[in-house]
Amino acid sequence: MGVGRTVFEPSHWVPNNQRLPVLHYKVDLSDGKSFEALFVKDGWSGIWTDGVFDFQHYHTGAHEVLGVRSGSATLLIGGPDGRKFMVAKGGCLILPAGTGHKNLGSSSKFEVVGAYPPGQHADIQRSAANNEMLSAIKALPLPQTDPVLGAAGALVKEWF
Repeated sequence: MGVGRTVFEPSHWVPNNQRLPVLHYKVDLSDGKSFEALFVKDGWSGIWTDGVFDFQHYHTGAHEVLGVRSGSATLLIGGPDGRKFMVAKGGCLILPAGTGHKNLGSSSKFEVVGAYPPGQHADIQRSAANNEMLSAIKALPLPQTDPVLGAAGALVKEWF
């Protein structure tokens, strides 16, 4: 499985995460596999299903995985000066805390499954991070497993 990795510098008011790369790869969802089952198996929690907000935001209290269940979209990752990612069914993005993300447009059937590492909870930040928020991002524990591939996954290889 090919894994892409992108590190984003701060972009306007979005802090991003200069230490940890955004990871992106494609997941084979044939044979009845689902992102929910994969995330649960690898210990990720707070699972939700919806779209991606159409406004730029980031989280200080959680790293986040987004698995595309259906449809397609163009997501702006990394804040206003970030990079456009075209995602479709099976696409998976792992966003380290602080990473800006926004939906620029999607198909009518676009749906993602999101989740967080154990004990982490996403807050929705829409303004510049203060020193306390930046410290929280840096101090956030690293997940012990990749949300799709477990202890042998890309997250473990790239973030540790």
